[in-house]
Amino acid sequence: MTDKYMLSFIKQKDFEKHVAKTIASYNETLKSVNLEKFNSNIVDPIKLTFDKALFKKSIEEIIELEIHRQRDKSNTNAIGYFHQYMFKYIANCEVPLHGFDVVVNQQDGTKIYVEMKNKHNTMNSSSSQKTYIGMQNQVLNHPDDMCFLVETIAKHSQNIVWRCSVNGQSVAHDKIRRVSMDKFYELVTGIPDAFYQVCKQLPLTIDKLIKTDIVETVKKDTVIDELKAKNPDLLKAIYLLAFETYNGFKL
Repeated sequence: MTDKYMLSFIKQKDFEKHVAKTIASYNETLKSVNLEKFNSNIVDPIKLTFDKALFKKSIEEIIELEIHRQRDKSNTNAIGYFHQYMFKYIANCEVPLHGFDVVVNQQDGTKIYVEMKNKHNTMNSSSSQKTYIGMQNQVLNHPDDMCFLVETIAKHSQNIVWRCSVNGQSVAHDKIRRVSMDKFYELVTGIPDAFYQVCKQLPLTIDKLIKTDIVETVKKDTVIDELKAKNPDLLKAIYLLAFETYNGFKL
């Protein structure tokens, strides 16, 4: 197997360790999903009925999509971990135990305090206001430092002043900025396409770890088999999960 590694700003062993840890945080969702786990929050059979008809999918496909949705929701934290803790391995960056997600120590002695979000629309107005006020307090107490809201999936590649509404008023400060992930990587590494390089390296490293059995992949789910055992009519079986004690619903 060709061992391709192209990142100059993170040691290979550190990058591979970090990717392996991120995959390990998927462990719970990689486990086989049984019927009890599938229905732990009570699946909505009415929604699945609409989905089946309108998306023109079989009930088996709809069940698989619901399992995927549940896994995807659980894995959001794992991806946040991947983006944040990557900076433990990049020079002049640290990941504090509390407070801001990342702190960058600049050569002139100043610091950049970073809050990370996956998407540009992740925060509602209340969350945005709370985050901005925290950053305001930071730059007021440390006027030489800066605060960044770093977005993995921003609308554009950018490093701009963050204009926010606080108590109904539009506020802005030159040292409180919205920065896309590519621009943040460029700032901390000095390499304009550093984030692109990470994205290019990532599938190669994941593939290597899987092939060397360092990480596990998803196990076979038993949901459909268990539903069929409950009732051969899968749609009826789904209804019985939620409505078995309701009037008119019988095994």
